[in-house]
Amino acid sequence: MSQRALITGISGFAGGFLAEHLLDAGDEVLGTSPDGQWMDSSPGGLEDRVEIIPWDLSRHSGPDLAIRRVIEHFQPEVIYHLAALSIPSDCGLESPTDAALSVNVVGTAEVLALADSLCDSQSVPPRFLLASSSHVYRPVQFDSPMADETAPLGPLYGYGQSKLAAERLVGNVARRGRFQVVIARPFQHTGPRQSNRMMLPEWSCQLAAGGDKSARDMPIEVHTLDAIVDLSDVRDVVRAYRLLLQSDRDAMIYNIGSGNARRSGDLLDLLMQFGGSRREVVELSPGAKQDPIADISRLQSETGWRPEIPIEQTVEDTLRYWQERLGPTQQ
Repeated sequence: MSQRALITGISGFAGGFLAEHLLDAGDEVLGTSPDGQWMDSSPGGLEDRVEIIPWDLSRHSGPDLAIRRVIEHFQPEVIYHLAALSIPSDCGLESPTDAALSVNVVGTAEVLALADSLCDSQSVPPRFLLASSSHVYRPVQFDSPMADETAPLGPLYGYGQSKLAAERLVGNVARRGRFQVVIARPFQHTGPRQSNRMMLPEWSCQLAAGGDKSARDMPIEVHTLDAIVDLSDVRDVVRAYRLLLQSDRDAMIYNIGSGNARRSGDLLDLLMQFGGSRREVVELSPGAKQDPIADISRLQSETGWRPEIPIEQTVEDTLRYWQERLGPTQQ
């Protein structure tokens, strides 16, 4: 069933992949970005297929009249709210930064207000999905890392705190019953086109830069080889987003992840194999770290979704992206 979909943050990492997936499924897509422009990393070919409009959620003025009219004319049946300050290190340690609160919390309130107003201007109220995060969960123990949607909440850092605050806004809207809402909690996900400030792209960028003669003998720097994470491919995650807004759901909150625990050092070994590299590895913050691992039984039972892209493909595709972006090997 095709849908008219509005994506906030369409020019971001997941936004571009979601737009491609929706178009392939036959959906019509309208997107927003802070300046109404695509990023350099955005996929080619979308400019002619998707209208993108400016809406800077940090300004707290809502969409201006002209932009609101574009959205009302489009009459979105579904709204994917992906716009966020999404690199955890930018969002504060003990508490959220002003920027994280501005975009992730107040910005979410503005998009919810838009969705509420659309209930009055179109015949069918839109369905709304918040892309939250597994960072809302309380830290887990090494011997019991699995987290389902009822696991204790208690984010330590600003990013997770801002996402939990956004979830509470969505919960307040759900109680009003004006339109259907879904909270997606994706665990770590990656792939080509992701910022090289994130784990796998950061390593891939370093490895690809090794083609430069001046960098060839430099060690690969990693935080730790002993982080245990749940890592998915972004292309699997955006499939789950669409399935969650295809019809009425029995629940409101859904984990999205692989359900598998992966050691960072093993992921690096895989990357080095694909890159044909034996460069030295230096740990900047050695030590064991355990992230939550997703219990995805609710998502699977209600939508039939399951991860399809093997981790080997994710790693190889990410490395190839950075090799192509950084240019051919220099002799």
